[in-house]
Amino acid sequence: MYLSSRDSVVLNFNPFMCFNPDPKVEYNDQLTRATNMTVSAIRFLKTLRAGYLEPEVFHLKPDKSDTQTFKRLIRFVPSSLSWFGAYMVNAYPLDMSQYFRLFNSTRLPKLNRDELFTNEKAKHLLVLRNGNFYIFDVLDRDGNIVKPSEIQAHLKYILSDSSPAPAFPLAYLPSENRDIWALLRQKLLSNGNEEVLQKVDSAVFCLCLDDFPIKDLVHLSHNMLHGDGVNRWYDKSFNLILTKDGNAAIHFEHSWGDGVAVLRFQNEVFKDSTQNPAVTPQSQPAAVDSSSAVQKLNFKLNDALKAGIIKAKQNFDATMETLTLDVMQFKKGGKEFLKEKKVSPDAVAQLSFQMAFFRQYGQTVATYESCSTAAFKHGRTETIRPTSIYTKKCAEAFIRQPSKHSTEELQQMIAECSKYHGQLTKEAAMGQGFDRHLFSLRYLATSKGIPLPDLYQDQAYAQLNHNILSTSTLSSPAVNIGGFAPVVLDGFGVGYGVHDDWIGCIVSSYPARNVHEFIQCVHKSLEDIFHVLEGKHIDG
Repeated sequence: MYLSSRDSVVLNFNPFMCFNPDPKVEYNDQLTRATNMTVSAIRFLKTLRAGYLEPEVFHLKPDKSDTQTFKRLIRFVPSSLSWFGAYMVNAYPLDMSQYFRLFNSTRLPKLNRDELFTNEKAKHLLVLRNGNFYIFDVLDRDGNIVKPSEIQAHLKYILSDSSPAPAFPLAYLPSENRDIWALLRQKLLSNGNEEVLQKVDSAVFCLCLDDFPIKDLVHLSHNMLHGDGVNRWYDKSFNLILTKDGNAAIHFEHSWGDGVAVLRFQNEVFKDSTQNPAVTPQSQPAAVDSSSAVQKLNFKLNDALKAGIIKAKQNFDATMETLTLDVMQFKKGGKEFLKEKKVSPDAVAQLSFQMAFFRQYGQTVATYESCSTAAFKHGRTETIRPTSIYTKKCAEAFIRQPSKHSTEELQQMIAECSKYHGQLTKEAAMGQGFDRHLFSLRYLATSKGIPLPDLYQDQAYAQLNHNILSTSTLSSPAVNIGGFAPVVLDGFGVGYGVHDDWIGCIVSSYPARNVHEFIQCVHKSLEDIFHVLEGKHIDG
Protein backbone atom coordinates (compact mmCIF):
# COMPACT_ATOMS: atom_id res chain seq x y z
CA MET A 1 0.00 0.00 0.00
CA TYR A 2 2.77 2.45 0.97
CA LEU A 3 5.05 1.65 -1.97
CA SER A 4 2.23 1.88 -4.52
CA SER A 5 1.10 5.34 -3.45
CA ARG A 6 2.19 8.03 -5.89
CA ASP A 7 1.70 10.93 -3.46
CA SER A 8 4.61 12.82 -1.92
CA VAL A 9 6.04 10.88 1.03
CA VAL A 10 6.62 14.08 3.01
CA LEU A 11 3.01 15.02 3.59
CA ASN A 12 1.25 11.69 3.25
CA PHE A 13 3.40 9.27 5.22
CA ASN A 14 6.58 10.52 6.87
CA PRO A 15 6.07 11.29 10.57
CA PHE A 16 8.52 12.77 13.07
CA MET A 17 9.28 12.24 16.76
CA CYS A 18 11.28 14.80 18.75
CA PHE A 19 13.77 13.79 21.41
CA ASN A 20 13.60 15.33 24.84
CA PRO A 21 16.60 17.56 25.55
CA ASP A 22 19.65 16.00 27.18
CA PRO A 23 19.14 16.46 30.95
CA LYS A 24 22.68 17.87 31.13
CA VAL A 25 22.13 21.26 29.49
CA GLU A 26 25.68 21.72 28.23
CA TYR A 27 25.43 18.44 26.29
CA ASN A 28 22.78 19.99 24.00
CA ASP A 29 25.51 21.76 22.06
CA GLN A 30 24.93 20.80 18.42
CA LEU A 31 28.34 19.25 17.76
CA THR A 32 28.42 17.40 21.09
CA ARG A 33 24.92 16.00 20.76
CA ALA A 34 25.28 15.13 17.08
CA THR A 35 28.46 13.18 17.87
CA ASN A 36 26.93 11.37 20.85
CA MET A 37 23.72 10.47 19.01
CA THR A 38 25.64 9.26 15.96
CA VAL A 39 27.86 7.04 18.10
CA SER A 40 24.85 5.71 20.05
CA ALA A 41 23.02 4.97 16.78
CA ILE A 42 26.01 2.98 15.50
CA ARG A 43 26.23 1.14 18.83
CA PHE A 44 22.58 0.16 18.33
CA LEU A 45 23.35 -1.01 14.79
CA LYS A 46 26.25 -3.15 16.04
CA THR A 47 24.14 -4.66 18.83
CA LEU A 48 21.28 -5.40 16.44
CA ARG A 49 23.46 -7.10 13.82
CA ALA A 50 25.37 -9.10 16.42
CA GLY A 51 22.08 -10.58 17.64
CA TYR A 52 22.44 -9.11 21.13
CA LEU A 53 19.56 -6.63 21.04
CA GLU A 54 17.06 -7.52 23.76
CA PRO A 55 13.84 -8.78 22.15
CA GLU A 56 10.67 -6.72 22.14
CA VAL A 57 8.24 -8.42 24.52
CA PHE A 58 4.65 -7.65 25.51
CA HIS A 59 4.25 -8.41 29.22
CA LEU A 60 0.73 -9.22 30.41
CA LYS A 61 2.10 -9.72 33.94
CA PRO A 62 5.24 -7.58 34.08
CA ASP A 63 5.77 -8.28 37.79
CA LYS A 64 6.59 -11.89 36.82
CA SER A 65 8.20 -11.60 33.41
CA ASP A 66 9.71 -8.11 33.14
CA THR A 67 12.34 -8.86 35.78
CA GLN A 68 16.07 -9.43 35.75
CA THR A 69 15.59 -12.89 37.28
CA PHE A 70 13.36 -14.07 34.42
CA LYS A 71 15.66 -12.51 31.81
CA ARG A 72 18.68 -14.32 33.29
CA LEU A 73 16.85 -17.64 33.35
CA ILE A 74 15.42 -17.41 29.82
CA ARG A 75 18.94 -16.84 28.41
CA PHE A 76 19.78 -20.46 29.20
CA VAL A 77 16.71 -21.87 27.45
CA PRO A 78 17.30 -23.02 23.82
CA SER A 79 15.82 -20.56 21.31
CA SER A 80 13.48 -23.25 19.99
CA LEU A 81 11.87 -23.46 23.45
CA SER A 82 12.32 -19.93 24.79
CA TRP A 83 8.94 -18.84 23.41
CA PHE A 84 7.28 -21.50 25.59
CA GLY A 85 9.09 -20.26 28.68
CA ALA A 86 7.85 -16.75 27.92
CA TYR A 87 4.33 -18.01 27.25
CA MET A 88 4.23 -19.68 30.67
CA VAL A 89 4.60 -16.29 32.38
CA ASN A 90 2.31 -14.44 29.95
CA ALA A 91 5.14 -12.71 28.08
CA TYR A 92 4.71 -12.56 24.31
CA PRO A 93 7.68 -11.82 22.01
CA LEU A 94 6.86 -9.28 19.30
CA ASP A 95 7.91 -9.36 15.65
CA MET A 96 11.14 -7.46 14.97
CA SER A 97 11.52 -8.22 11.25
CA GLN A 98 11.30 -4.51 10.37
CA TYR A 99 14.51 -3.66 12.22
CA PHE A 100 16.95 -4.66 9.50
CA ARG A 101 15.56 -1.83 7.33
CA LEU A 102 16.49 0.78 9.95
CA PHE A 103 20.02 1.15 8.59
CA ASN A 104 21.62 1.40 5.14
CA SER A 105 18.13 1.62 3.61
CA THR A 106 16.32 3.91 1.19
CA ARG A 107 13.01 3.96 -0.63
CA LEU A 108 13.77 4.08 -4.35
CA PRO A 109 11.24 5.79 -6.65
CA LYS A 110 9.95 3.56 -9.45
CA LEU A 111 7.08 4.02 -11.88
CA ASN A 112 3.81 2.69 -10.41
CA ARG A 113 5.45 1.07 -7.37
CA ASP A 114 8.57 1.99 -5.40
CA GLU A 115 11.19 -0.44 -4.08
CA LEU A 116 13.08 -0.72 -0.80
CA PHE A 117 16.87 -0.90 -1.05
CA THR A 118 19.27 -2.07 1.69
CA ASN A 119 23.04 -2.53 1.55
CA GLU A 120 24.38 -3.63 4.93
CA LYS A 121 27.99 -3.61 3.67
CA ALA A 122 28.19 0.20 3.45
CA LYS A 123 30.08 1.86 6.32
CA HIS A 124 29.53 5.55 5.69
CA LEU A 125 27.23 8.19 7.16
CA LEU A 126 25.37 10.71 4.99
CA VAL A 127 25.39 14.24 6.42
CA LEU A 128 23.32 17.11 5.03
CA ARG A 129 24.07 20.71 5.90
CA ASN A 130 22.81 23.77 4.04
CA GLY A 131 21.65 21.52 1.20
CA ASN A 132 25.15 20.09 0.70
CA PHE A 133 25.83 16.34 0.86
CA TYR A 134 28.81 14.86 2.72
CA ILE A 135 29.84 11.31 3.57
CA PHE A 136 32.46 9.76 5.85
CA ASP A 137 32.97 6.31 7.32
CA VAL A 138 31.61 5.62 10.80
CA LEU A 139 32.68 1.96 10.68
CA ASP A 140 36.23 0.84 9.86
CA ARG A 141 37.16 -1.99 7.47
CA ASP A 142 36.72 -4.53 10.29
CA GLY A 143 33.25 -3.24 11.15
CA ASN A 144 34.32 -1.47 14.35
CA ILE A 145 33.00 1.97 15.26
CA VAL A 146 35.33 4.79 14.26
CA LYS A 147 36.71 6.63 17.32
CA PRO A 148 34.13 9.15 18.63
CA SER A 149 36.79 11.90 18.60
CA GLU A 150 37.27 11.30 14.87
CA ILE A 151 33.52 11.42 14.21
CA GLN A 152 33.44 14.64 16.22
CA ALA A 153 36.30 16.05 14.12
CA HIS A 154 34.54 15.20 10.85
CA LEU A 155 31.26 16.77 12.00
CA LYS A 156 33.12 19.88 13.18
CA TYR A 157 34.74 20.10 9.75
CA ILE A 158 31.31 19.91 8.06
CA LEU A 159 29.85 22.51 10.44
CA SER A 160 32.70 24.88 9.62
CA ASP A 161 32.33 24.51 5.84
CA SER A 162 31.32 27.88 4.42
CA SER A 163 29.98 26.48 1.12
CA PRO A 164 26.73 28.18 0.12
CA ALA A 165 23.55 26.22 -0.50
CA PRO A 166 23.48 24.74 -4.02
CA ALA A 167 21.65 26.77 -6.63
CA PHE A 168 19.59 23.67 -7.46
CA PRO A 169 19.08 21.71 -4.21
CA LEU A 170 18.68 18.03 -5.08
CA ALA A 171 16.83 17.32 -1.82
CA TYR A 172 13.60 18.75 -3.23
CA LEU A 173 13.22 15.80 -5.60
CA PRO A 174 12.13 13.12 -3.06
CA SER A 175 9.28 15.47 -2.03
CA GLU A 176 7.76 15.18 -5.52
CA ASN A 177 5.03 12.90 -6.83
CA ARG A 178 6.64 9.46 -6.91
CA ASP A 179 6.27 8.88 -10.67
CA ILE A 180 7.74 12.30 -11.45
CA TRP A 181 10.62 11.62 -9.05
CA ALA A 182 11.14 8.17 -10.63
CA LEU A 183 11.56 9.73 -14.09
CA LEU A 184 13.90 12.41 -12.74
CA ARG A 185 15.98 9.79 -10.93
CA GLN A 186 16.40 7.95 -14.23
CA LYS A 187 17.70 11.19 -15.74
CA LEU A 188 20.09 11.59 -12.80
CA LEU A 189 21.43 8.09 -13.36
CA SER A 190 21.85 8.53 -17.10
CA ASN A 191 23.60 11.88 -16.53
CA GLY A 192 26.52 10.32 -14.66
CA ASN A 193 25.24 10.35 -11.06
CA GLU A 194 25.02 6.61 -10.44
CA GLU A 195 27.97 6.47 -8.04
CA VAL A 196 26.91 9.41 -5.87
CA LEU A 197 23.30 8.21 -5.70
CA GLN A 198 24.53 4.78 -4.64
CA LYS A 199 26.41 6.46 -1.78
CA VAL A 200 23.29 8.34 -0.73
CA ASP A 201 21.09 5.24 -0.91
CA SER A 202 23.47 2.91 0.95
CA ALA A 203 24.50 5.30 3.76
CA VAL A 204 23.96 3.99 7.30
CA PHE A 205 21.50 6.84 7.85
CA CYS A 206 21.12 10.54 7.12
CA LEU A 207 22.22 13.12 9.70
CA CYS A 208 20.78 16.60 9.04
CA LEU A 209 22.53 19.57 10.66
CA ASP A 210 20.40 22.73 10.62
CA ASP A 211 22.02 26.15 11.03
CA PHE A 212 19.32 27.85 13.13
CA PRO A 213 17.79 27.56 16.62
CA ILE A 214 14.16 26.67 17.35
CA LYS A 215 11.73 29.46 18.27
CA ASP A 216 8.84 27.48 19.78
CA LEU A 217 6.98 24.15 19.58
CA VAL A 218 5.14 25.10 16.39
CA HIS A 219 8.42 26.03 14.68
CA LEU A 220 9.95 22.80 16.00
CA SER A 221 7.06 20.77 14.55
CA HIS A 222 7.22 22.39 11.11
CA ASN A 223 10.97 21.95 10.96
CA MET A 224 10.96 18.28 11.91
CA LEU A 225 7.94 17.35 9.77
CA HIS A 226 9.12 18.94 6.52
CA GLY A 227 11.78 21.63 7.02
CA ASP A 228 12.62 23.87 4.08
CA GLY A 229 13.00 20.98 1.62
CA VAL A 230 16.73 21.62 1.20
CA ASN A 231 18.32 19.80 4.13
CA ARG A 232 16.55 16.42 4.27
CA TRP A 233 16.62 13.23 2.21
CA TYR A 234 13.01 12.12 2.68
CA ASP A 235 13.56 8.68 1.12
CA LYS A 236 16.13 7.50 3.68
CA SER A 237 14.81 5.05 6.27
CA PHE A 238 15.29 7.86 8.77
CA ASN A 239 16.79 11.33 9.06
CA LEU A 240 18.32 12.26 12.42
CA ILE A 241 17.89 16.04 12.61
CA LEU A 242 19.78 18.38 14.94
CA THR A 243 19.25 22.13 15.02
CA LYS A 244 21.77 24.79 16.04
CA ASP A 245 20.55 24.71 19.67
CA GLY A 246 20.64 20.91 19.94
CA ASN A 247 16.96 20.13 19.40
CA ALA A 248 16.83 16.66 17.90
CA ALA A 249 14.24 14.53 16.11
CA ILE A 250 13.82 11.48 13.94
CA HIS A 251 11.93 11.93 10.69
CA PHE A 252 11.27 8.54 9.13
CA GLU A 253 10.04 7.10 5.87
CA HIS A 254 7.02 4.92 6.66
CA SER A 255 6.93 2.17 4.04
CA TRP A 256 9.65 0.00 5.62
CA GLY A 257 8.37 0.07 9.20
CA ASP A 258 6.23 1.53 11.94
CA GLY A 259 6.60 3.73 14.97
CA VAL A 260 7.18 0.80 17.33
CA ALA A 261 10.52 -0.09 15.71
CA VAL A 262 11.61 3.55 15.42
CA LEU A 263 10.59 4.27 19.02
CA ARG A 264 12.72 1.37 20.31
CA PHE A 265 15.69 2.80 18.40
CA GLN A 266 14.92 6.30 19.67
CA ASN A 267 14.66 5.11 23.27
CA GLU A 268 17.99 3.29 23.08
CA VAL A 269 19.77 6.23 21.41
CA PHE A 270 18.43 8.70 23.98
CA LYS A 271 19.34 6.47 26.92
CA ASP A 272 22.81 5.66 25.64
CA SER A 273 23.70 9.18 24.48
CA THR A 274 22.61 10.74 27.78
CA GLN A 275 23.87 8.07 30.19
CA ASN A 276 27.00 6.91 28.31
CA PRO A 277 28.01 9.88 26.15
CA ALA A 278 30.94 9.20 23.84
CA VAL A 279 32.21 12.80 24.09
CA THR A 280 31.78 15.69 26.51
CA PRO A 281 31.47 19.41 25.79
CA GLN A 282 35.13 19.67 26.82
CA SER A 283 36.29 16.85 24.52
CA GLN A 284 38.78 17.84 21.86
CA PRO A 285 38.20 16.46 18.33
CA ALA A 286 40.89 14.11 17.08
CA ALA A 287 43.80 15.60 15.15
CA VAL A 288 42.88 13.95 11.86
CA ASP A 289 42.72 15.19 8.29
CA SER A 290 38.97 15.57 7.88
CA SER A 291 39.43 17.21 4.50
CA SER A 292 40.48 13.82 3.10
CA ALA A 293 38.20 11.66 5.27
CA VAL A 294 35.05 13.66 4.46
CA GLN A 295 33.86 13.52 0.87
CA LYS A 296 31.52 16.18 -0.45
CA LEU A 297 29.14 14.75 -3.03
CA ASN A 298 28.62 16.67 -6.26
CA PHE A 299 25.78 15.99 -8.68
CA LYS A 300 25.86 16.51 -12.42
CA LEU A 301 22.72 18.37 -13.46
CA ASN A 302 21.53 19.09 -16.98
CA ASP A 303 18.80 21.57 -17.94
CA ALA A 304 16.02 18.98 -17.62
CA LEU A 305 17.12 18.10 -14.06
CA LYS A 306 17.45 21.76 -13.09
CA ALA A 307 13.92 22.38 -14.39
CA GLY A 308 12.68 19.37 -12.41
CA ILE A 309 14.24 20.71 -9.20
CA ILE A 310 12.71 24.17 -9.77
CA LYS A 311 9.27 22.60 -10.28
CA ALA A 312 9.69 20.36 -7.22
CA LYS A 313 10.59 23.43 -5.13
CA GLN A 314 7.53 25.29 -6.38
CA ASN A 315 5.27 22.35 -5.52
CA PHE A 316 6.91 21.91 -2.12
CA ASP A 317 6.64 25.59 -1.19
CA ALA A 318 3.04 25.84 -2.41
CA THR A 319 1.99 22.83 -0.31
CA MET A 320 3.82 23.97 2.81
CA GLU A 321 2.13 27.34 2.65
CA THR A 322 -1.22 25.59 3.06
CA LEU A 323 -0.17 23.33 5.97
CA THR A 324 -0.96 24.62 9.46
CA LEU A 325 0.31 23.11 12.71
CA ASP A 326 -0.59 23.92 16.28
CA VAL A 327 0.28 22.47 19.67
CA MET A 328 -1.88 21.88 22.74
CA GLN A 329 -0.69 21.05 26.24
CA PHE A 330 -3.29 20.19 28.87
CA LYS A 331 -1.54 20.57 32.24
CA LYS A 332 -4.42 19.77 34.62
CA GLY A 333 -3.81 16.03 34.76
CA GLY A 334 -2.81 12.96 32.82
CA LYS A 335 -2.33 9.22 32.98
CA GLU A 336 -2.03 8.94 36.78
CA PHE A 337 -5.33 10.72 37.47
CA LEU A 338 -7.21 8.80 34.78
CA LYS A 339 -5.96 5.43 36.03
CA GLU A 340 -6.97 6.44 39.53
CA LYS A 341 -10.48 7.03 38.15
CA LYS A 342 -10.32 3.60 36.46
CA VAL A 343 -10.69 4.85 32.88
CA SER A 344 -8.34 4.25 29.96
CA PRO A 345 -6.04 7.24 29.31
CA ASP A 346 -6.06 6.52 25.56
CA ALA A 347 -9.86 6.25 25.53
CA VAL A 348 -10.16 9.65 27.22
CA ALA A 349 -7.78 11.27 24.73
CA GLN A 350 -9.76 9.80 21.82
CA LEU A 351 -13.05 10.86 23.41
CA SER A 352 -11.71 14.42 23.67
CA PHE A 353 -11.02 14.42 19.90
CA GLN A 354 -14.54 13.18 19.17
CA MET A 355 -16.06 15.81 21.47
CA ALA A 356 -13.85 18.53 20.00
CA PHE A 357 -14.86 17.78 16.41
CA PHE A 358 -18.52 17.56 17.44
CA ARG A 359 -18.27 20.90 19.24
CA GLN A 360 -16.55 22.53 16.24
CA TYR A 361 -18.50 21.00 13.36
CA GLY A 362 -21.61 19.43 14.90
CA GLN A 363 -20.98 15.92 13.57
CA THR A 364 -19.00 12.72 14.05
CA VAL A 365 -16.63 11.57 11.31
CA ALA A 366 -14.48 8.60 10.30
CA THR A 367 -11.53 8.34 12.67
CA TYR A 368 -8.34 6.31 12.43
CA GLU A 369 -6.11 5.24 15.30
CA SER A 370 -3.06 3.12 14.58
CA CYS A 371 -2.53 -0.11 16.53
CA SER A 372 0.52 -2.35 16.25
CA THR A 373 0.02 -6.00 15.27
CA ALA A 374 3.61 -6.93 16.07
CA ALA A 375 2.26 -9.89 18.07
CA PHE A 376 2.08 -11.62 14.67
CA LYS A 377 4.86 -12.56 12.29
CA HIS A 378 5.58 -9.63 9.97
CA GLY A 379 2.72 -7.75 11.69
CA ARG A 380 2.39 -4.06 10.83
CA THR A 381 -0.73 -2.23 12.02
CA GLU A 382 -4.49 -2.51 12.32
CA THR A 383 -7.01 0.27 12.71
CA ILE A 384 -8.82 1.10 15.91
CA ARG A 385 -12.08 2.91 15.10
CA PRO A 386 -12.56 5.34 18.02
CA THR A 387 -15.86 6.74 16.69
CA SER A 388 -18.71 4.72 18.20
CA ILE A 389 -22.29 5.00 19.38
CA TYR A 390 -20.83 5.51 22.85
CA THR A 391 -18.59 8.45 21.93
CA LYS A 392 -21.41 10.02 19.88
CA LYS A 393 -23.82 9.72 22.79
CA CYS A 394 -21.22 11.13 25.18
CA ALA A 395 -20.34 14.06 22.91
CA GLU A 396 -24.00 14.98 22.48
CA ALA A 397 -24.57 14.83 26.23
CA PHE A 398 -21.56 17.00 27.10
CA ILE A 399 -22.05 19.59 24.38
CA ARG A 400 -25.78 19.81 23.66
CA GLN A 401 -27.45 18.66 26.86
CA PRO A 402 -25.08 18.91 29.87
CA SER A 403 -27.81 20.28 32.13
CA LYS A 404 -30.07 17.28 31.40
CA HIS A 405 -27.57 14.79 32.80
CA SER A 406 -26.24 14.37 36.32
CA THR A 407 -22.52 14.20 36.96
CA GLU A 408 -22.94 10.48 37.76
CA GLU A 409 -24.63 9.86 34.40
CA LEU A 410 -21.82 11.66 32.55
CA GLN A 411 -19.26 9.64 34.50
CA GLN A 412 -21.06 6.46 33.44
CA MET A 413 -20.95 7.54 29.78
CA ILE A 414 -17.18 8.12 30.01
CA ALA A 415 -16.79 4.67 31.59
CA GLU A 416 -18.79 3.08 28.74
CA CYS A 417 -16.59 4.83 26.16
CA SER A 418 -13.49 3.62 27.99
CA LYS A 419 -14.68 0.02 28.21
CA TYR A 420 -15.64 -0.15 24.54
CA HIS A 421 -12.42 1.53 23.40
CA GLY A 422 -10.46 -1.02 25.41
CA GLN A 423 -12.35 -3.82 23.65
CA LEU A 424 -11.61 -2.32 20.21
CA THR A 425 -7.94 -1.93 21.08
CA LYS A 426 -7.56 -5.55 22.16
CA GLU A 427 -9.39 -6.79 19.07
CA ALA A 428 -7.17 -4.72 16.76
CA ALA A 429 -3.94 -5.83 18.47
CA MET A 430 -5.01 -9.47 18.23
CA GLY A 431 -5.82 -9.29 14.51
CA GLN A 432 -9.58 -9.02 14.98
CA GLY A 433 -10.00 -5.63 13.32
CA PHE A 434 -11.71 -5.39 9.94
CA ASP A 435 -9.79 -2.69 8.02
CA ARG A 436 -6.74 -4.70 6.97
CA HIS A 437 -8.89 -7.76 6.26
CA LEU A 438 -11.14 -5.82 3.88
CA PHE A 439 -8.16 -4.08 2.29
CA SER A 440 -6.49 -7.45 1.62
CA LEU A 441 -9.62 -8.88 0.02
CA ARG A 442 -9.93 -5.80 -2.17
CA TYR A 443 -6.27 -6.03 -3.20
CA LEU A 444 -6.61 -9.74 -4.04
CA ALA A 445 -9.74 -9.13 -6.10
CA THR A 446 -8.06 -6.33 -8.04
CA SER A 447 -4.84 -8.29 -8.62
CA LYS A 448 -6.78 -11.35 -9.87
CA GLY A 449 -9.16 -9.34 -12.06
CA ILE A 450 -12.20 -10.30 -9.96
CA PRO A 451 -15.08 -7.77 -9.96
CA LEU A 452 -15.24 -5.92 -6.65
CA PRO A 453 -18.17 -6.93 -4.42
CA ASP A 454 -20.90 -4.35 -3.85
CA LEU A 455 -19.53 -3.53 -0.39
CA TYR A 456 -16.54 -1.77 -1.92
CA GLN A 457 -18.79 0.30 -4.19
CA ASP A 458 -20.93 1.46 -1.28
CA GLN A 459 -20.75 5.12 -0.30
CA ALA A 460 -20.51 4.09 3.35
CA TYR A 461 -17.28 2.19 2.68
CA ALA A 462 -15.80 5.21 0.89
CA GLN A 463 -16.81 7.49 3.76
CA LEU A 464 -15.36 5.07 6.32
CA ASN A 465 -11.99 5.16 4.57
CA HIS A 466 -11.93 8.95 4.24
CA ASN A 467 -10.34 9.43 7.65
CA ILE A 468 -10.96 13.03 8.61
CA LEU A 469 -9.44 12.42 12.03
CA SER A 470 -6.18 10.49 11.66
CA THR A 471 -4.57 9.89 15.05
CA SER A 472 -1.52 8.14 16.45
CA THR A 473 0.21 8.00 19.82
CA LEU A 474 3.58 6.85 21.11
CA SER A 475 4.69 7.71 24.62
CA SER A 476 8.23 7.42 25.92
CA PRO A 477 10.60 9.19 28.31
CA ALA A 478 12.80 9.86 25.26
CA VAL A 479 10.10 11.59 23.22
CA ASN A 480 8.89 15.15 23.65
CA ILE A 481 6.37 15.50 20.81
CA GLY A 482 5.60 13.91 17.46
CA GLY A 483 3.27 14.42 14.55
CA PHE A 484 2.36 14.01 10.90
CA ALA A 485 0.29 15.63 8.17
CA PRO A 486 -3.43 14.95 7.56
CA VAL A 487 -4.16 11.97 5.31
CA VAL A 488 -6.99 13.81 3.50
CA LEU A 489 -7.28 17.45 2.46
CA ASP A 490 -10.28 18.09 4.72
CA GLY A 491 -8.82 16.26 7.70
CA PHE A 492 -6.73 16.67 10.82
CA GLY A 493 -3.50 14.83 11.62
CA VAL A 494 -3.39 14.33 15.39
CA GLY A 495 -0.19 13.15 17.07
CA TYR A 496 -0.77 12.91 20.82
CA GLY A 497 0.68 11.65 24.07
CA VAL A 498 -0.87 11.00 27.48
CA HIS A 499 1.86 11.57 30.05
CA ASP A 500 1.80 11.04 33.81
CA ASP A 501 0.51 14.51 34.65
CA TRP A 502 -0.30 16.17 31.33
CA ILE A 503 -1.73 15.48 27.88
CA GLY A 504 -0.36 16.97 24.68
CA CYS A 505 -1.04 16.89 20.97
CA ILE A 506 0.27 18.33 17.72
CA VAL A 507 -2.48 18.83 15.17
CA SER A 508 -2.04 19.56 11.46
CA SER A 509 -4.52 20.63 8.82
CA TYR A 510 -4.94 22.23 5.41
CA PRO A 511 -7.18 25.29 4.77
CA ALA A 512 -10.40 23.22 4.77
CA ARG A 513 -10.12 22.90 8.57
CA ASN A 514 -9.35 25.33 11.40
CA VAL A 515 -6.63 23.70 13.46
CA HIS A 516 -6.41 26.49 16.06
CA GLU A 517 -10.10 26.23 16.87
CA PHE A 518 -9.88 22.44 17.00
CA ILE A 519 -7.16 22.36 19.65
CA GLN A 520 -9.14 24.90 21.72
CA CYS A 521 -12.08 22.48 21.53
CA VAL A 522 -9.83 19.57 22.54
CA HIS A 523 -8.64 21.53 25.58
CA LYS A 524 -12.23 22.41 26.52
CA SER A 525 -13.26 18.74 26.12
CA LEU A 526 -10.46 17.55 28.40
CA GLU A 527 -11.40 20.18 30.98
CA ASP A 528 -15.00 18.99 30.95
CA ILE A 529 -14.04 15.30 31.17
CA PHE A 530 -11.66 15.92 34.08
CA HIS A 531 -14.24 18.07 35.89
CA VAL A 532 -16.84 15.32 35.59
CA LEU A 533 -14.39 12.66 36.77
CA GLU A 534 -13.64 14.91 39.76
CA GLY A 535 -17.37 15.00 40.49
CA LYS A 536 -17.87 18.61 39.43
CA HIS A 537 -20.77 20.05 37.45
CA ILE A 538 -20.05 21.40 33.95
CA ASP A 539 -21.66 24.08 31.81
CA GLY A 540 -22.20 23.58 28.07
